[in-house]
Amino acid sequence: MQNKLLENIKFPKDVRDISITELPLLAKELRGFIIDVVAAKEGHLGASLGVVELTIALHYVFDTPEDLLVWDVGHQAYGHKILTGRKDIFHTNRQLGGISGFPKRSESEYDTFGVGHSSTSISAALGMAIASQLKGEAKHHVAVIGDASIASGMAFEALNHAGDTNANLLVILNDNAIGIDPSVGALKDYLTRMKSFRNDVEQHNIFEALNFDYSGPIDGHNLEELIAELHRLKQIEGPKFLHVITTKGKGLKQAEQDQVKYHAPGKFDKISGDVLPKEESKFTKFQDVFGKTIVALAEHNKRVVGITPAMLTGSSLKFMLEKFPERTFDVGIAEQHAVTLAAGMAAEGLVPFCNIYSTFLQRAYDQVIHDVALQNLPVIFCLDRAGLVGEDGATHHGVFDLAYLRCIPNLIVFAPRNEIELRNIMYTAQFGLEHPIAIRYPRGKGQLETWELPFTKIDIGKGACLKEGEDLAVLSVGTIANNVSEAIENLNNKDSVAHYDMRFVKPLDKALLNTIFEKFKTIVTVEDGTVKGGFGSAVLEYAAEADYKGTIKVLGMPDDFIHHGTIHQLQELCGIDSLSIKTTIIKLKNSLKN
Repeated sequence: MQNKLLENIKFPKDVRDISITELPLLAKELRGFIIDVVAAKEGHLGASLGVVELTIALHYVFDTPEDLLVWDVGHQAYGHKILTGRKDIFHTNRQLGGISGFPKRSESEYDTFGVGHSSTSISAALGMAIASQLKGEAKHHVAVIGDASIASGMAFEALNHAGDTNANLLVILNDNAIGIDPSVGALKDYLTRMKSFRNDVEQHNIFEALNFDYSGPIDGHNLEELIAELHRLKQIEGPKFLHVITTKGKGLKQAEQDQVKYHAPGKFDKISGDVLPKEESKFTKFQDVFGKTIVALAEHNKRVVGITPAMLTGSSLKFMLEKFPERTFDVGIAEQHAVTLAAGMAAEGLVPFCNIYSTFLQRAYDQVIHDVALQNLPVIFCLDRAGLVGEDGATHHGVFDLAYLRCIPNLIVFAPRNEIELRNIMYTAQFGLEHPIAIRYPRGKGQLETWELPFTKIDIGKGACLKEGEDLAVLSVGTIANNVSEAIENLNNKDSVAHYDMRFVKPLDKALLNTIFEKFKTIVTVEDGTVKGGFGSAVLEYAAEADYKGTIKVLGMPDDFIHHGTIHQLQELCGIDSLSIKTTIIKLKNSLKN
């Protein structure tokens, strides 16, 4: 489509030069631009389409970047990026060396706060508002948060604090009744009732009770109404709350009708809106292996329950919901609650599988220690999206879990090499281990065509030899074993290199390590996690304890944040792709000859 208005927009000041009567056309062009790029390049679609008018109105009314705008999560910030100097490079979104898929302070002065995980916007904007007060600056501070995110405990903590201040803060609730999956919980029900009343809202709603000047609900796609209300709110001092109703996926029929699929649909036809068919794969996503396995376990064990914080689809716990809705719990974006809920269930004899993305579990670290491990309750943590996740970048790479979990007493840490191992450790854990266990597995597909085999129990703390060798040993955990096997297979003398899958980062198989230490003078450890405190560190610590005199080379994520790109590109950057592993092995083997 022709973008007669958008083509002349570089920054928000250009938006402010447009007549208010032309803004609906700008919204149409901006929506079309997002659709065109995401259709070809992939990314998060529905959330940004839903806030096109709100994005324009905010930059039209407020003097950004002097006035500070914070987007929660960041899925909804594509229009913001396009209007703030990044239109011409938006096609590089989420690609190696390109712009981030989320607001990022180092990328633009308009990105006032880096986001990626939910429910941080109110706290950050309040902090900025207090800073402005202390510096004597007359700025406006706006946080845009979704109805799924505002149900998180952190958002409530910020609202509770903000309502007890006179900070110049505007919280905008982008209410579309959906996060990635449909929103859940009592607050969602309350917001639904408020929407049904529209302007005839009860005098005392929950936000007014928290000392916010509440207005709404208003139509988030009506630019004139949005702009008029934002101008009015600019004149009001103290904490303010604007309730805005939007439609996720607005402007693309399929995205409005199937909001879950079109949250991040992959490539699609920009004209028809239909998602383009992907090449049929004979392999299964790890999340689906988890989802189908927990159903199989639940069919024979009535104590099995599933818990997820707002990731029913992403974790594939949706299969459990379809079969056993009364034993499946989506608690909303509330990771801390999910962990302690699981602990309470375990305390009363249930078998809770608590499925949380690796980076999301970081938000519940105290609960893992205090409520689960300290009491030695046999909660089964299933950590999806472990390791590098690709285009979502630094906020979502699950590269710290091995390091942050293995230092916790009582906690077993296991990384399955393949789909069968994931099934079997879930089967083993359901019988009631002596300790809680964390099972971490990656995003994407496995490499086995057949994995639904009869269950077998796994010996806790036992590793396995995958390949015998004479000169050098490579130790791995998890699916990175595939890269190691490929690297060894491509060596001229592959028989000289042994490969061990240690499986457990905690407890380590010390008996197997003693055998390896006795046989090999050179060892390589490989993991898709940080080298600081992770699996390699565990091996080094035991090597020191065992007085091992040989060489240990640790491969993994460097002590830095890894940004976005394809998983293979990022593995190359970190030196854990098969070719890099092969190169490291050759160098070490050559040093043995000298």
